Amino acid sequence: MGTLQKKMALQYFFFYFLGELRGKEYKPDSARPGAGGGRKAQMEEARRRGQALLTSGPAADVKAEVQLMAGFPLPPSQKYRHLKAEKMLKENLSGGDKAQVLESLGHLMKALNILEKYGNNLTSPNRPKWWRSVKYFNPVFRTTVDAIQGGRGVLFLYGYTEEQSDGLSFPDDVAEPDRETVATVTLEVMTLRSEIDMLIKGTHPHQEVFKDVVPHFVLQKGTTATDGVVIPPREDPPAPKPAPPPLLPKPRLAGVGVAQKPPTPQPPPPPSSAQCNLCGGPPMIFCPSCDSQSFCDACDDLFHRHPARANHKRDRGPKTMAEMCSICGVSSAHAQCATCVQALCLKCDDLFHSHPERKGHSRTVLAAAKSDSASTWTCVHCTAVNKSRDPLCATCKRGATPANTEWQCKSCTVINRGSSILCEVCERPRLAPRPSVAPGLSIPGSGSAAGVQSQWTCQVCTFVNTSSTAACEVCGSPAKPADGPPCPPPKSAVEAKPQAVPPQPKPRVSLELKRQDRMREDGLKLVRRFKEAEKRGISPEEVYAALRVCDGSGADPCDWQASELPHLLDEICAMAASVHASVSAGGEGVKLSRAEAKQAWLETGGDAERAVERLLRDRQMKMKELHSLGFSDARQCEEALRQSAGEVKGALSVLQRPLLDAFHKRIWSEQPEAPVDPNHPDKERMCRRLLALYGLPSWGRCELTLSLLQEPDVAYSLEDVVQAVRESHDRDFIKRVLTNECPCCLSIFPRSKMQSLTSCQCSVCLECFTQHFTITVRDKHIRDMVCPICRGPDINDPEQLDSYFSTLDIQLRECLEADVYELFHRKLTDHTLMKDPKFLWCCHCVSGFINEGEQMKVTCLSCCNSFCAQCKKPWEPQHQDLSCEQFQQWKRDNDVEYQKLGLAGYLRDNGITCPQCRFQYALTKGGCMHFSCTQCRYQFCSGCNNPYYKTACRTQQCNFSGLHAHHPRDCLFYLRDWDVASLQALLKRGGVAFNTEPSDELRPDTCGVMVQRDEGGQTADLPCGVQTQPGQAGLCEKHYREYLVSLINAHSLDPAPLYDARDLIRACERYQVDVQKTDNEDDVAYRARLLKKLMEVPLGEKVPRNATQQPLTS
Repeated sequence: MGTLQKKMALQYFFFYFLGELRGKEYKPDSARPGAGGGRKAQMEEARRRGQALLTSGPAADVKAEVQLMAGFPLPPSQKYRHLKAEKMLKENLSGGDKAQVLESLGHLMKALNILEKYGNNLTSPNRPKWWRSVKYFNPVFRTTVDAIQGGRGVLFLYGYTEEQSDGLSFPDDVAEPDRETVATVTLEVMTLRSEIDMLIKGTHPHQEVFKDVVPHFVLQKGTTATDGVVIPPREDPPAPKPAPPPLLPKPRLAGVGVAQKPPTPQPPPPPSSAQCNLCGGPPMIFCPSCDSQSFCDACDDLFHRHPARANHKRDRGPKTMAEMCSICGVSSAHAQCATCVQALCLKCDDLFHSHPERKGHSRTVLAAAKSDSASTWTCVHCTAVNKSRDPLCATCKRGATPANTEWQCKSCTVINRGSSILCEVCERPRLAPRPSVAPGLSIPGSGSAAGVQSQWTCQVCTFVNTSSTAACEVCGSPAKPADGPPCPPPKSAVEAKPQAVPPQPKPRVSLELKRQDRMREDGLKLVRRFKEAEKRGISPEEVYAALRVCDGSGADPCDWQASELPHLLDEICAMAASVHASVSAGGEGVKLSRAEAKQAWLETGGDAERAVERLLRDRQMKMKELHSLGFSDARQCEEALRQSAGEVKGALSVLQRPLLDAFHKRIWSEQPEAPVDPNHPDKERMCRRLLALYGLPSWGRCELTLSLLQEPDVAYSLEDVVQAVRESHDRDFIKRVLTNECPCCLSIFPRSKMQSLTSCQCSVCLECFTQHFTITVRDKHIRDMVCPICRGPDINDPEQLDSYFSTLDIQLRECLEADVYELFHRKLTDHTLMKDPKFLWCCHCVSGFINEGEQMKVTCLSCCNSFCAQCKKPWEPQHQDLSCEQFQQWKRDNDVEYQKLGLAGYLRDNGITCPQCRFQYALTKGGCMHFSCTQCRYQFCSGCNNPYYKTACRTQQCNFSGLHAHHPRDCLFYLRDWDVASLQALLKRGGVAFNTEPSDELRPDTCGVMVQRDEGGQTADLPCGVQTQPGQAGLCEKHYREYLVSLINAHSLDPAPLYDARDLIRACERYQVDVQKTDNEDDVAYRARLLKKLMEVPLGEKVPRNATQQPLTS
């Protein structure tokens, strides 16, 4: 409901009941004769709006609708559909005078308040977890709802129709409450509570509708029950009537400091009202013509709009109370702004004048008024300001304790979470801090302040203590600030004057005080006995039962228990045995223990006769329980209960012990357990053994295991079958699991005895797996440790290689022998060291080491020979202080042996270098371009250093899955197919000189270039030995082509300009260049376009281009 609707509702409410009071002076349409149907229609419309707002609207709008419904002049039988309001009022009213009626109405209003909260919980979208039941032992429910007539009937209307032993609940088949019905009933509960509240306060506009229900509230003619004063009409009345007596001023709020005006003969000052006399809000305006009543702005606008009160002169501002903030209307004013003409509190002043346009306003700090924070509290959920006596927020119905702090239940003292509203143990609501307790009991008839004794009530045991005690005299709990009496209000100067005290009659003895004293003495005595008994190891229950027996004799209960209790327990056992014998028609007496007798004696509070009955009843229940478990012998059961002190579990242990003797003997015997025989005639016994030994999940799995073992022509082991049956109950799936063929040895194994690598889906048996990797570790390179079936994974991929060895190490740890596993780790370490840029291979042997120095000359730690760290050539003294290029040039110019080698030495110096480990080979690149490094087993092309792939590669749009490599167009892989004339033409086109004749010192007939050959199953470095041809510088045609290609690569010459049409198209297709010929494009333009596109593609990045200058013939 918006602000406009609120004002309209209030306008209707005030005009309506004021018109009734004024007679015919003013009456709305609904209040005129014949408008009863209009009232009912308006009532139904208000009911419909209230139901809609109750489920989804704000609480303030619901409250406005409830107030509107409560003000309709309809009898309860027509206003309430579901609630029997008249019956509830008649049944719950007690007493003959008005004070007793008001007290009973207050109890009824409290119960309706709790019922309203039950309804709000059911209609809330976030219902609490305990919404399905209402417990009888809840102290709030017991003292409010259950203490009135008709309270459970309202819960029945909510849906709590299932009555249980401990409370009421919804039926089990009801999943959700009927929110529409609950909202209707809740709205009527709220309306009835509002009407009772107005009846108690005397503000009900139509008390005459309750004349038959509450006779003490029947209005006399010419009076009103509102807080306002009836204003006589301005015109001459037909008959003069005595003016109504002025209302007594409301009591002044304690602790609110106000500025007092000196007494003047003007009208009486307005009372110190802390709220609007109509709506209860903060007052802003005071009307002297209305007996100085206080109004808020909205109520003043509505109330004084009436023609009879339009000329009233009102006064705005404080008269006898502190100025309230004009923005929030809650806190006291802190400053007065002359520019804005407003009085603001501290928070509103800081917020309102923080705007740049209002920072320069001149403000005057008012006199400091005492803060009213002690009398109000702000809800942390909806920020509504509530009274200190309200335990729950009036808007959101949540507790006053902050949600982020723990709180202690004042009933059972358990610590609960800050977010919980009810106690987790006793389900008592979380209450706000208790307000100050009123002064203690006063002596009746004494009016002097000296006769009042300050007292405080203990929050734990509710005992009333005197103010001089710091702790409770009964329970010893310390006094809290909220327990103490409030400070008396300061006396005025008039009250401070001594006055003559008239003689008072002698006070009568208060029965309540005597009861309190007697309760205090008895409580202190009982507490002392409990404490003494605890020191001697006796519980309070035992002390209480002993007091019932020995209290009359004056004996100490602790001493009595030590001396007389055993005899009493024996008597109880004997009496129970005799009773049992008489009942069983001459049978033997039951055998009972002292422990059972003591338990029954304590449960009955020390009554021996009741203890006998309780003891026999408990023994009968225990015997029935043992009989239901299969033990039918009564004597054995009674003896077992006697030995176990009446405990059923202990008696079961005693009775089961003889039955398990044979089993225990068989378990602890040293004879080996017989194996499970699937062909044993007793099938059930074998299934039980499978269940006990192997823990199969069901009896059917055991039968499936036996049937698989009994199949002909199978050699399954019991352990393999049991493991397969645990995984599945499908017979075909189990057979597939048990029959797996090893691709290496072609034997049949279960899946549990097969081993596979993480890089592929191949599976081999454990024996083949172990043998394969053992031989590989001992005799081969570490890069050969791949799958024996698919030869995966691709060892040229560094990422796959690292992850593969990390998982392979875990698998080999359990299957390899210790020495083989240690060798694997050494090879893996060497492989890791090769990735270090400081790692060097010796050119004299096959050893490697890490060089930490920066000098060029290094010495191998294995063979003690020296070599150059940069060019990897054997070290010579002439290399000192010369770079590698200068040293090679010096050898060509001065070394006779090197000059004799000619181009063969040149090809040896520009041999093959592994791109992975940088190991150099003094070999030529002719022959097969697929080169495998002997050190790291890296497979690459010796012409372009690109890797060879055994499976699919990562190159885009490459679908080839076999052994292949991607060669650039200037690789020896393609240029070796050119004839010598084409290669020479490319060099001439680039201006590069080349040799055609051998050196003068050496003119061999055969090629002397060193190549790698397979001799007797071993690899050896031997001369080429092929016949040389004239014009090829003393080399064979293959090595001469290699020599020319090395010059092309050293000078980065592009062979594309010499391509013919077919080679050009093929090269463009390899590089994904569009070869589609456009329309009207001749061959010359087409070739030029393709050549331009092809030459935009760069040459090979890894092609060796560091060849030294070739020796030229003289």
